[in-house]
Amino acid sequence: MITDSFHRFKLLAVLLMLVVLLAACVQSSSNDSETTTEDGKPIINIGRQTGSNPKLPEGDTFEDNAYTRAAEDVLDIEIRNAFEAEGEDYDRQVALAISSGDLPDMMIVSQEELKDLVDNDLIEDLTDVYEENASDYIKEIYAGYDNKPLEDATFDGSLMAIPGTDSLAAPQMTWIRADWLEELDLSIDEDGDRLITLDELEEVAKAFLENDPGDSGNPVGIPFENYLNAGGYGSFTMDSIAAVFEGQPKKYLIEEDGSITYGSTSEGTKQALEVMNDWFNEGIIDPQFGTRSFDDIMALLTNGQTGIATGAWHIPDWGLSNVREMDNNARFTAYALADDEGKVNVAEQKTTGGSFIVVKKGYGHPEKAVEMLNLFYDDIENTTEADMENTFPEVAEYLAQGVDDSTKPFNIVVLPMQTYLDDYQDVQAVLNEEMAVEEITNPQVRQNINGIKNYTENPEDVPTSNWSSYHSRIEGWGLMNKLTEEDRFNWIEAAYVGNTPTMEQRGSGLGSMEEEDFIKIITGAEPLDYFDDFVEKWHNQGGSEILKEIEEELAQ
Repeated sequence: MITDSFHRFKLLAVLLMLVVLLAACVQSSSNDSETTTEDGKPIINIGRQTGSNPKLPEGDTFEDNAYTRAAEDVLDIEIRNAFEAEGEDYDRQVALAISSGDLPDMMIVSQEELKDLVDNDLIEDLTDVYEENASDYIKEIYAGYDNKPLEDATFDGSLMAIPGTDSLAAPQMTWIRADWLEELDLSIDEDGDRLITLDELEEVAKAFLENDPGDSGNPVGIPFENYLNAGGYGSFTMDSIAAVFEGQPKKYLIEEDGSITYGSTSEGTKQALEVMNDWFNEGIIDPQFGTRSFDDIMALLTNGQTGIATGAWHIPDWGLSNVREMDNNARFTAYALADDEGKVNVAEQKTTGGSFIVVKKGYGHPEKAVEMLNLFYDDIENTTEADMENTFPEVAEYLAQGVDDSTKPFNIVVLPMQTYLDDYQDVQAVLNEEMAVEEITNPQVRQNINGIKNYTENPEDVPTSNWSSYHSRIEGWGLMNKLTEEDRFNWIEAAYVGNTPTMEQRGSGLGSMEEEDFIKIITGAEPLDYFDDFVEKWHNQGGSEILKEIEEELAQ
């Protein structure tokens, strides 16, 4: 028996080795081909991070579409995909490329992967390439973030990657079915400041449960993902509830005395868990909390079993739009949860969005990465409607058809910090007839405004895409704009967003423990005081070492 197991283990090991070698060979075959075309154009083999719903026209692919054709034409290059993958599959492809040392010419990586690539001397120094080739507008974008994205990509004084940016997208919003509020004659936010309290949210949740305005026959409370926290802006999480108590789960924070703390271990997070436990006991939280998948929660919303969801400004574009598909009368209003002083506590965002473009060491044309950035986030982004039709007609068609941005050669965003607020001002100016649509420089906003106007004129008889544009831009952007103008945000400084050695070794285990312990407290499997045990375990199982490593790195 032992012998059979041993032989099976040896066979499995051999098979795994063959798979890795085969994958490396496949990778190599796509990367080590020609470096130029027959007519001398540079070939760029790209590791492509794809999207799940690209909405590409028939015949177009991630490798050959309006965006890649525009890049090839303007930059005199040929784009080939070394690999295409989405989500975790993409992460695995990147990990394989790094471990084998066989990289595509360019690809997008995370902060941690960037550090590994630098440590192993696998990528190009882009310091001079960026300085000599980036347009003035691109440099102004980074300057608007105090150049922090560039700092995140700089090692020992050398710029080793081109960072993405993370435009202001705070806060996590509470989306509530407005048509149900009207049907039940519920009054919240009577002063119209778009801020609500935990008591008001509780009142609405109870009314939805008692009256079942969705006629589902089985209404449920507020649904939450089992991971509970996403660092501030995730969908179906308790981040905004914790923020009411100045709790910032999953954030490393700088305290007034200069010390570093972990937000999940704070008193504010404990207070939030107490509220969640009370709500669970009263049925205000979905009774199957802890077992629902993301798709399950979407089904609850779509089926009319719940009318409350937490999420970012853009959740109507990809999530709540499913509700409207099933119920033509569905409407949502976005609110923010405020603390006792009427403030919305928000942790500062990662300035990079966590994504970086890297260029393989030794690749002959690293400047093409920066030139593509100029093309998509300066030239095209700042092209007027008339010029777009003449200069980039295929791209103009893509914008009209709502083709996803993941079809660009790099699935990355480089936009000014105030982009969404500026775009909202433009949308309002057009709706107020203070500006013509043609004057809006952002091509996507130009397309959105037509859908928004259609929705405001005839909300019940327009396609869901128009409904989504109105809800994400007018409700979502509008809430951000209002809270900014009225100085309602209380920004909390995040001390650190990188990765330390102990995070790499124990971060996964600590994260799982946090999730499991929080679920136990909320569902009553453990009392509230069990939170103190969690804090002690977190520190003893690597947390204290992580805080020490962060303090040492910041000191350097």
